[in-house]
Amino acid sequence: MNLETPPTKVAHSRRTFMSVAAGALVTGLAVAWWRQRSEALPEATLAALWAAEFEQPDGSPLALAQFKGQPLVVNFWATWCTPCVEEMPLLNAFYQQNKSKSWQVLGLAIDQPSAVKRFLGQYPVEYPVGMAGLNGTALMTELGNLQGGLPFTLVIDAQQGLRMRKLGKLSEDDIRSWV
Repeated sequence: MNLETPPTKVAHSRRTFMSVAAGALVTGLAVAWWRQRSEALPEATLAALWAAEFEQPDGSPLALAQFKGQPLVVNFWATWCTPCVEEMPLLNAFYQQNKSKSWQVLGLAIDQPSAVKRFLGQYPVEYPVGMAGLNGTALMTELGNLQGGLPFTLVIDAQQGLRMRKLGKLSEDDIRSWV
């Protein structure tokens, strides 16, 4: 009795596998495109975003309404969050390179003010940072972070369309895709 698979069955199995793999790849690319496309944020969510106000580390007020009508990156972070800290130099470099093109970056710290002040004293960034605390957590949830994890980043275009919503550490590829 011969237990080997005939060559025609092997070739057929490989073709079937390749067809399924190609279909999965196309589906994956379509899902990635769908998630990255610009979409409208609900009016109530936009209203909550633009109405939010926070204190900056120096004590001055920070009204999010000042960013309305400009492309905006909103990054929720904390000093104790390793991926948050690791992505901050990328965000700062993006801001330095694109602020002349009206891009804004805003860091919202979900942390104790004293820890944020200490951290920014050692590792300053050029973009504004707001002390978001628990109010920032509620805003983050309204903006789609139902898990409450950090870092959480939104990219909103000048027309208030959502260009990206990401839970987790940003990559250089993520940031390159914004412009």
